[in-house]
Amino acid sequence: MLLAACGGQNTGSDTSTEGRELTGTVKVDGSSTVAPLSTAAAELFAEGQPKVQVTIGTSGTGGGFEKFCRGETDISDASRPIKDEEKAACEKNGVKYEEFTVANDALTVVVNKNNTWAECLTVEQLKKIWEPGSKITNWNQADPEFPDEPLKLFGAGTDSGTFDYFTEAIVGKQGASRTDYSPTEDDNVTVQGVAGSTGGLGYFGFSYFEENADKLKAVKIDTGNGCVAPSKETTQNGTYKPLSRPLFIYPSAKALQRPEALAFVEYYVSRHKEIAQDARFIPLNAAQEQELRADLEKLKEHAGS
Repeated sequence: MLLAACGGQNTGSDTSTEGRELTGTVKVDGSSTVAPLSTAAAELFAEGQPKVQVTIGTSGTGGGFEKFCRGETDISDASRPIKDEEKAACEKNGVKYEEFTVANDALTVVVNKNNTWAECLTVEQLKKIWEPGSKITNWNQADPEFPDEPLKLFGAGTDSGTFDYFTEAIVGKQGASRTDYSPTEDDNVTVQGVAGSTGGLGYFGFSYFEENADKLKAVKIDTGNGCVAPSKETTQNGTYKPLSRPLFIYPSAKALQRPEALAFVEYYVSRHKEIAQDARFIPLNAAQEQELRADLEKLKEHAGS
């Protein structure tokens, strides 16, 4: 559990509670991918509201929704949209919410720094490596031109939205994956695993790659139209396929009835671009930004009803 709160000067946040010194706690949990984004939001928010504590948990997208739909948290971080069964759990417990797209991400496939052969992989090659029942245990089995090097796989745990997104985008079915890999909800474990194995291969969000670019190499992806590297530009223009994705937060309407939670969510929305850049994520495009502001207004209506 991360705790983000620190003193500082008021930076003029655009919230309806501006000018008021607030207290209290805002509880956030969910995706480990989105956690750095919410942590950046909390740290920036604390410059103007140092007495509000924003706690950031990393139970994974699925684990976060379990807590959220039980009413245990105010905001759920998610790297995929909420599932039907999760919607039903929230509805059963009277938890009203809106889905906010707060940034974009380029899900990044990474290899060891000493890997000189896998500069670019096709979606078909990745599918053969990761699909259920795959027997590929050596790089030369993925491509005969690759060297005789044992393949060691690292990736997201099954409670992660990153796992759901990657399996659907690469294998073709959400949750479909070989099981003989090293799963984790902590992306730093994947960093250490791939960095410590010449034949390592893993995947996680773009910000984690940027933070560890001195230890890892990003693989270009070829969907049949040439190799494309993950970047801000290729994500926003739609050429990095199929691993570009939006990232979400799900605030509850009940939470917005408390001034400290309302102020934090309004700050998150009004400063989304700065927050995304601070956390090394890819900011929203103009259409997404307009939709985000509309979603906030809808949730505020729910909170007032």
